[in-house]
Amino acid sequence: MSRSADRPWPIYLDGMATTPVDERVIAAMLPYLHTYPGNPASLSHAQGWQAAAAVKQARRTIAKALHAQPEEIIFTSGATESNNLAIKGVAERYLAKGRHLVTVQTEHSAVLAPCRYLETLGFEVTYLGVDSQGLLDMGELERSLRPDTVLVSVMAANNEIGVLQPLAEIGAICRERGILFHTDAAQAIAKVPLDVVAQKIDLLSITGHKLYGPKGIGALYLRRSVRLAPQLHGGEQERGVRSGTLATHQIMGLATAIDLGLAEQAREQARLIQLRNALWQDLQTLGGVYRNGHPTRCLPGCLSVSFAGVDGSALILAVQKAIAVSSGSACSSGKSAPSPVLRALGRPARLAQATLRFGMGRFTTAEEIAEAGQGVREAVTSLRAAVRP
Repeated sequence: MSRSADRPWPIYLDGMATTPVDERVIAAMLPYLHTYPGNPASLSHAQGWQAAAAVKQARRTIAKALHAQPEEIIFTSGATESNNLAIKGVAERYLAKGRHLVTVQTEHSAVLAPCRYLETLGFEVTYLGVDSQGLLDMGELERSLRPDTVLVSVMAANNEIGVLQPLAEIGAICRERGILFHTDAAQAIAKVPLDVVAQKIDLLSITGHKLYGPKGIGALYLRRSVRLAPQLHGGEQERGVRSGTLATHQIMGLATAIDLGLAEQAREQARLIQLRNALWQDLQTLGGVYRNGHPTRCLPGCLSVSFAGVDGSALILAVQKAIAVSSGSACSSGKSAPSPVLRALGRPARLAQATLRFGMGRFTTAEEIAEAGQGVREAVTSLRAAVRP
């Protein structure tokens, strides 16, 4: 399978891993790289005032998107740092209450790894399973909670299969029991509605590069009454929770990306659902294909498909020149083991390895989806023919 002669690059369908930066986001960032170079903490001159005002406005924009208060937004380097700050920060701060945390087997490694680290320090973590469509069982969640549970961490939208968990239900259960609720919303922000008040969320992690913003910038929503043990010490920025000079241009990029995403959310949802459904219908003509995750309670632009009768590594090699696509989480790429997310859904190891995750986005066209579908069908057909006796 080769890419079209008139296209120098493969069709980009790896939007769950990262997205191209929108030109409107770049335009918002550029002045703070050169024209307004001030440190937002330098309040003795006009350049510092300008930077501080930009950060203040960005904080308001992000807070509004989450139905939060501006002072509840803590800027970080991305969702990985936000997750670590939330999980380890809560665990250390609330030691007097308990040492038990609850999370889900299908979480991103940026949640699972901090939890495993805490286990080495004597904390106990319960890892809940999911059903065959990737959804958490509320009854199982309730049964897992204990008097010494300090935190529940459940991601809003899965990074491999796009499944949307019932945040409001989880939040209500946690709030009733006085347990803090954290969600990794890196894949969900500006793509699906989020409301930290209505959904009773105490901590929420986001990043810029999943929504056409820059890499290296993110934020943690931290409810005003919640306290954290800082993981970085130094300048006492961000309510003393996260030290370090604020990157004004990155912050402006994050806020602009979120603002644009919200403005275009409804239209993009409808368009991406059409593209996703068209690709799935096309791939189904192969036979022996399996969609991973709930078919409707999922992100509009995410489609994870497993192909029976082919080798996973051979499949990636067969399509990679024409289609930029991955088999699962970009943070686990290069590993030969099947995806833990797909295994949690009950997929056999060989089928889990023969999986493609399609991430469609703002710049994906119907023509590209048709071309990608045809290319994958040709590759799978060829690989299956090669192994037949």
